[in-house]
Amino acid sequence: MSPDVPLVWYIITFSVHTIQEHSIMHSSETTGASTRSLHADDAFNIVTDVAPPIHVSTTFRYSDDPSHLVPYADITSPGDPTVHVYSRASAPNSSRFEAILSSLLHGQTISYSSGLSALHAALTLLNPRRISVGDGYHGCHGVIALFTRLTGLQKLDLDCPADALEKGDVILLETPVNPYGTAFDIAHHAEKAHSRGAFLIVDSTFAPPGLQDPFLHGADLVMHSGTKYFGGHSDMLCGVLATKRDDWAEQLKSDRLFIGNVMGNMESWLGVRSLRTLEVRVQRQSDSATRLVGWLDGCLRVRDPVAGSDAAVVQAVLKEIFHASVQRVEGDWLKKQMPNGFGPVFAISMTEERFAKELPKSLSAPLPLSDLFNQLEKHYPGIVEKVLSSCGVSLNGEYVDVKEDVDVVILPGAEVAIIPPVSSG
Repeated sequence: MSPDVPLVWYIITFSVHTIQEHSIMHSSETTGASTRSLHADDAFNIVTDVAPPIHVSTTFRYSDDPSHLVPYADITSPGDPTVHVYSRASAPNSSRFEAILSSLLHGQTISYSSGLSALHAALTLLNPRRISVGDGYHGCHGVIALFTRLTGLQKLDLDCPADALEKGDVILLETPVNPYGTAFDIAHHAEKAHSRGAFLIVDSTFAPPGLQDPFLHGADLVMHSGTKYFGGHSDMLCGVLATKRDDWAEQLKSDRLFIGNVMGNMESWLGVRSLRTLEVRVQRQSDSATRLVGWLDGCLRVRDPVAGSDAAVVQAVLKEIFHASVQRVEGDWLKKQMPNGFGPVFAISMTEERFAKELPKSLSAPLPLSDLFNQLEKHYPGIVEKVLSSCGVSLNGEYVDVKEDVDVVILPGAEVAIIPPVSSG
């Protein structure tokens, strides 16, 4: 060691190099998802806090030394993730959030203020003349209607023939679909889009990382409303886009700078907190939902059930159940697409409309859902006659409660206890 160089210099240098090496190591595809959710943002650990602090500043200091000043374009380009200038371009908490998701989603991830903001950003990037889309989330159709008003965007059915698409057009595929929980073949729609020079956007909100990787099956852009599972606690609103293309990532960031649809500091901090437990939460929810769906579906398949049995009670009120785990498909694409389990959301259809109206009042411990059931009827016409509700399963063993207490929860007057979604956002 040179006697002219203070010891502290070596300590600081070693610390910074170690952080960067750990970040690279924990972002590797050979590292497990849970480990990456904990360490993919290690490069941001420039303070000693184990729990990342909340940064609320909108503006960040330049160096006081003029010799250290660099052009703004160089600061905001890929490089040191801890250097920020203005929070509309980047901020510490949202950059952490994006770093973790980039590792989990296997593509460069850009965060937004909501899932619909993410879709707006995707359509702004691609600027298609036509978009092929199914029923799906009503809010997405609202964004499409906005573009139709501004640009003349033409909406096509999801099952439109391939020759209805032209170069630069878009297929927007939501899978699993809200609110049914059923799945669509990503590879099929990717082949259809690419055969015409079109692009495939996959909304994978209801199949978070660990359940589905749309990039493996040909998606060009992957979208999530992070409000649902990335947050998972009904206390943050956000959306994300992920892409494999560097030029798209840079354009999305540039567009976001001027549109201003950035994710807030508090939401970003909450998002980092939630991503730490994403894998274990989703695995448990998926397993619970699949077991509950399997039990209900089994009850529906019993012929001539004995009076008073579980099957008889279930068949008295339940007509049909919708979920990828009981979905009939041709071929093995569904197992390839979702090899680790199915989405935590399913839907049920009742034998009578009045049962659907009784459900919200009969839940013993419902999450507050901002009058979700009336909203379902409003945004999905006919849903009361056709589908009772979209039902998510949380972590606390409701599958066992519903199964064991079937004679209690399905009472005269159609009081049916099914667990509501994790989040209504």
